[in-house]
Amino acid sequence: MTKKRLKLLRKKEKEKRKAANRKDPRSLTVKRKKGQKFANVEERIKTKLERARIKEAKLVERLKRYEVPKIQGPEVKPHELTGEERFFMKKMAQKKSNYVPIGRRGVFGGVILNMHMHWKKHETVKVICNSSCKPGQVQEFAQEIARLSGGIPIQIIGDDTVIFYRGKNYVQPKVMSPVDTLSKKKALEKSKYEQSLETVRHFIAIAEKELELYYRHNALYGLSEIKASATYEDLSEAEDDSKVEDLSLSESDSEDDHLSDLDDEESRDSSSAMKTSSSAILGSSSIL
Repeated sequence: MTKKRLKLLRKKEKEKRKAANRKDPRSLTVKRKKGQKFANVEERIKTKLERARIKEAKLVERLKRYEVPKIQGPEVKPHELTGEERFFMKKMAQKKSNYVPIGRRGVFGGVILNMHMHWKKHETVKVICNSSCKPGQVQEFAQEIARLSGGIPIQIIGDDTVIFYRGKNYVQPKVMSPVDTLSKKKALEKSKYEQSLETVRHFIAIAEKELELYYRHNALYGLSEIKASATYEDLSEAEDDSKVEDLSLSESDSEDDHLSDLDDEESRDSSSAMKTSSSAILGSSSIL
């Protein structure tokens, strides 16, 4: 490979990466200012809420691109099955191992195509949702698949399995992937945006609750905190006054001690003078 072709190949790969990054939900984040500091907790929560709401609006706008107008699919006639036939179809579907999985992409053209491929040889097929399926979402999937495929939902097992019957007069359609469904690639992109929107809304709910708790805490304990600070100031002032009094008392005590020391020195001097005078008198008497 020449240098020119290698450069072109690298350029194409770089453009592909950039295009993939543009479709990534993480690219819709609102950039924050570097070194931004907040005066209090309320300001911090409010700025985070504002950024999250901007991102939510962007995600909702981006999800509108993946909306497809619904077209009326094949007519479904569930009243054609009797009770015995329905019971037989349930048992037959439970014994067989053919199934169609639904992953994080949800219901798209590939799911309906796989169902029609199973209906070539089998009258029933199980549609199983993976761990990405939410509780209660199976009913929505059952209605959507019945509209798109023309199958009859016979039984819903738990929160993740639906059994579909193809119908008595089933004819395989020429186009097995319906027109009003997304492709595999677009369905994955849509699921990413939906997941990001769900997390952003969850964060907004938590932040609003935190802000409400902050306001409630201020309403309950705001005055008590002010009183506590006032009492603390009063106590500090009282401590300062007591310290001043202690200092004055210690100064007066030191002055008294100094005066007592002076008196002791004077008394000692007088006693020594008396002793010297008495010794002098005794000496003169002895001479005589």
